[in-house]
Amino acid sequence: MTDRKKYRILEIIPGLLVWITFVLSIVLSFIVPLWVIYFVILFDFYWLLRVTYFVFYLFISWRKYKADQKVNWLIKVKEIENWERIYHIIFFPVYKENIQVMRATFNSLLDSTFSQDKIIVVLSGEERNNSKEEFLNNAEIIKKEYGDKFFRLLITTHPDDLPNEIKAKGANANWAGHRAKEMIDELGIPYDDIIVSYFDIDTCTDPQYFSYLTYKYLTHPKPTRTSFQPVALYNNNIWDANAVTRVAAFGTTFWLMTELARPERLFTFSSHSMSWRALVDVGFWQKDIVTDDSRIFLQCFIHYNGDYTVTPMYIPVSMDATSGSNFWESIVNLYKQQRRWAWGIEHFPYMAWNFSNNKLIPFRKKIKYFWNLGEGMYSWATAPILIFILGRLPLIVAPQKVKSMAIFQNTPHILQWLMTLAMIGIFVSAIINLFLLPPIPKGKRKFTILIMSLQWILLPVTLILFGSIPATDAQTRMMLGKYLGFFNTPKVRAEAKGGSAEAKA
Repeated sequence: MTDRKKYRILEIIPGLLVWITFVLSIVLSFIVPLWVIYFVILFDFYWLLRVTYFVFYLFISWRKYKADQKVNWLIKVKEIENWERIYHIIFFPVYKENIQVMRATFNSLLDSTFSQDKIIVVLSGEERNNSKEEFLNNAEIIKKEYGDKFFRLLITTHPDDLPNEIKAKGANANWAGHRAKEMIDELGIPYDDIIVSYFDIDTCTDPQYFSYLTYKYLTHPKPTRTSFQPVALYNNNIWDANAVTRVAAFGTTFWLMTELARPERLFTFSSHSMSWRALVDVGFWQKDIVTDDSRIFLQCFIHYNGDYTVTPMYIPVSMDATSGSNFWESIVNLYKQQRRWAWGIEHFPYMAWNFSNNKLIPFRKKIKYFWNLGEGMYSWATAPILIFILGRLPLIVAPQKVKSMAIFQNTPHILQWLMTLAMIGIFVSAIINLFLLPPIPKGKRKFTILIMSLQWILLPVTLILFGSIPATDAQTRMMLGKYLGFFNTPKVRAEAKGGSAEAKA
C-alpha cells in the first residue's frame, strides 16, 4: 500500500466515526430503544458535566483577563534588563480588503504603548483574481499615511499559481515570510530578538498588546519554544452584526477563553504570536492547507520533538464578526466560516502520520494532543445533534411495551432537569458577554444591551446550524476526498453598506 493510500485511510476515519454515530443512534432507536434511552440520559449527564467544566474554566479565564487589564505592562517590561533589543514583526496577508479596514488596523498599531520604532510591518497582497491593482493602490495609501511611523514597512505581492500551493492565506504568508527573512538578514537583527505576530488584516490590537507580549516573551523560560495566544474578540463591527452571528462570535471567544485556562490543551488559533527563530526553523507557514493558523503549532511541535507549547495571553485582539450585505448573506458567510474552521480536522491525519514517524516525541504527549483534537472535533459534529434531535428519537418510536416502563415515563423529566441545569452555561455566557462589549456607538439605542442578553436563547440553534452541521460537512468532505478550499469571509462594515463586501483573508 502506498503512503498516499495510508494517509487517505487516516483522512476517512473522523468522518466515518461521525456517520457511524448518527446511523447507529437512528437504527438502535428502533431496535433497542431502551438501551438508547439509557445512553441519552448518560450522555446528557456527561454534557452537564462538560458545561460545568466550561463555566469553571471560563470564570478562571475571565478573572485573569480582568486582572491583566489593570497592569501597566510597559513598566514591567522596562524592569527587564536589555529589553530594548526586542523587535516585533507583524504579518498582514491581504485579499481584497477595503482601505477602511486597513486603516483601522494600522491606527490600532499607532495606539500601541510599545515603541513603533521597534515594529516591522509586512503587508502582503495577492495577484490572483485581478486583486493586485486594488491592493497596490491601497498599499500606496498605507505607505504614504503610515510608512514613516514604523521601523520598517515591507509591501509585497504574492504571485498566483506558484507550485505546491493552494489559494489560501497560508500560501500568501509563506511568500511574505521569505521576503521578510531577506530583509531581516540584511538588517542583521538576531533571530532570537524578534517576535512574530500573524494577524488577519482586520485585527485591531489592544494598546498594551505588544508590551504584554514582550514581557511574556522575555520572562518565558523557553521563549523560542512557545507560541503566544491572545483572547480573540470579534468586536470591530459587533453592534452592526445580527444576533445569530453575534452568538457564534462570542461562542468562539468563550471556547478560546476556556482553552487558555488549560494551556496544556492549547493550539494556536486565528491571530497569534511566536518567535521568529521557530518560524524560520519550520520553514514558515504551510502553503498547501486551509487552517495554517493552528497548523503552525503542530509544525513546531513535531520539529522540536514535542518540546513546544502555547502560552496563554489574557489580552484581546479584536476582529470582525461575520456579516454581509443582508441577513441571509451573513448567515451563509457564517456557515462557510464555521466550516472552514471545522476543516481543522485536516490536522487529524497529519498528526497521526507524523506522530507515528517521530519516535522522539513522548508517547504521553502524542496521546494527549491527538485525543484533544480528535475528541473535540468529534463532539463538535455530534453532541448538539445527539442532544437536541436524535436523543429524542427513541421516545417517539419506542413500542408500547417500553412506553409503559417507569424509566421511559421519567426520561423526559430527567432530560428536562439536566438541560435546565445546563442552562447555567448560557446564563454565565450572557453576563460575561456584556462585559466584553465595546461602548455603544452613537445612534444605537440603549435597549440594544437587552437584546445582547436575550440573544443567548439562540444558542441551541447556533450549536446545531453553525456547529454540528458545518463540522459534519467538513469531516464528510475529507472522508470523501472532496477537499475544502480556503474561504475568504466577506465583511461589510457599517460605512460600506450598500457597496461591495469586504473580504477577510
